Amino acid sequence: MEYQVKKFNENMINKSYSSYVLGIDIGGTNTNMAIAGIKNNKPIFLFSLDYKSKNLNSLIPAVEHTITYSKENFKIKIDFACIGAAGVVSPDNKSVKLTNLNWNVSSEDLIKNTSLSSVFIINDFQAIGYGLNLLDLKNENDFFHIRAGEDDIDLTKSVKVIIGAGTGLGKSILNYDENYKAYLPIPSEGGHSDLPIQNDFEMQLADFIKKNNGISQPLNYEEVLSGRGIEHIYNFLRKTEEFNTSQYTDEIDNQIDKALLISKYKNQDETCRETFRLFTRFYARCAKNLVLDTLAGDGLYIAGGIAAKNKEIFTSKDFFEEFENAYRRSDFLKKVPISVILNYDISLYGACYAAMHSMKLLNEIH
Repeated sequence: MEYQVKKFNENMINKSYSSYVLGIDIGGTNTNMAIAGIKNNKPIFLFSLDYKSKNLNSLIPAVEHTITYSKENFKIKIDFACIGAAGVVSPDNKSVKLTNLNWNVSSEDLIKNTSLSSVFIINDFQAIGYGLNLLDLKNENDFFHIRAGEDDIDLTKSVKVIIGAGTGLGKSILNYDENYKAYLPIPSEGGHSDLPIQNDFEMQLADFIKKNNGISQPLNYEEVLSGRGIEHIYNFLRKTEEFNTSQYTDEIDNQIDKALLISKYKNQDETCRETFRLFTRFYARCAKNLVLDTLAGDGLYIAGGIAAKNKEIFTSKDFFEEFENAYRRSDFLKKVPISVILNYDISLYGACYAAMHSMKLLNEIH
């Protein structure tokens, strides 16, 4: 089986741990599996095995291989696992219908066909939420801080929120739990909430997207805040012919996946620049509503590859004009800390943390 070993922590691998957990992050391109040792109620990230999702017909062979690799090379025995996945997770956290792959995952199948005794499945943004507990706010490799926030907001044991545009749009709300001394996330499908339209231009954009994609229901945030959302905005602007073409226009128009090139040329091409200006304002509007819905005094955290690669848009005038534009509560919005998450492995950290969390719950029950 083709795989890569990454994040090997040679200094920590031979330390003593109370137990070990397996954290799994399933993506459309990669399926990554991290082994963590539990010490003082904290998962210590040791190494990960990374597989190409398209080479897998099921998760079971990769899990079996990871368990065998860990046992044979380091005498690590794994009983508990947590899977973070983009898709619809069942209410009992035992199965998930994956969004970007043609195979699905069941904890019962994994327990039956591997040596695992417990498998907990969560939404990918829940995994990011759990992972937030393990990152260092002072580490510039973990975060790009947009704004530190104001001193008169109580930043202790408040609420945090995460938002992230990528293949889709994800959200999560994190509440502080006194028992676990950590922020615990709740699942959300907020990316599918209705997009608020504020003017005639936005109505024309929404009608264009709905017509081109056969959408009869109200347009949701995800259709403008995602990789395909960037393409939708760009295609609409090209149709209006308001902006001059450039040397990059043909290259973008002939590309199947346009979002990457639109991002690449956003400072050189007028249509790309306007696409990202609108994308930024929609991002700020969505983030503003989430912060107000939850009174997230402990911060707004922006996740996903689009944000990490285009982090300067969150320092722009367009972002803050839209984010702070709220009748009566702009005072609160001006004080909320804002950061972009840069650590690509946050989902793996979170899956390991959630595995530890579920293991602790089961031990308490028994």
